Amino acid sequence: MTEASNRTPRSGTVAGMKESLKKAVTEMMVLFLLRQKPMYAYEMAQELARLTEGVFTFNTLYLAIYRLQEHGHIAEAGKQESGNRIRVYFQPTEAGQQYLDDLMAEYHLMTAALDRLLEQDGRLYPAGEASNHV
Repeated sequence: MTEASNRTPRSGTVAGMKESLKKAVTEMMVLFLLRQKPMYAYEMAQELARLTEGVFTFNTLYLAIYRLQEHGHIAEAGKQESGNRIRVYFQPTEAGQQYLDDLMAEYHLMTAALDRLLEQDGRLYPAGEASNHV
């Protein structure tokens, strides 16, 4: 198998759409979970899988965590040593709380518009209506 065949297909496939959607909402989901309680990365991944009944699973959330931290949306809430591991807990900042509110508002606006559009399937144009572009 080549490296190209190991990658998830992008455009034109359901798998590609799913991957794009996951990437688009990762920051929102991380912030949402952290609004509930401070968590470390692996705990977030486990909770996300559990709470979405496996629909959203992430092998790693680290890139999103780094981006959110870099932009001041999350901060370390403490560290806990467990065996030979150090768990870094994160929590949203005030800016992160506002960013989450803004992301959720935009998400709801977009998904509601998409739902309204998709509800029109088969009813958008009268049957037999000729297109001017033919």
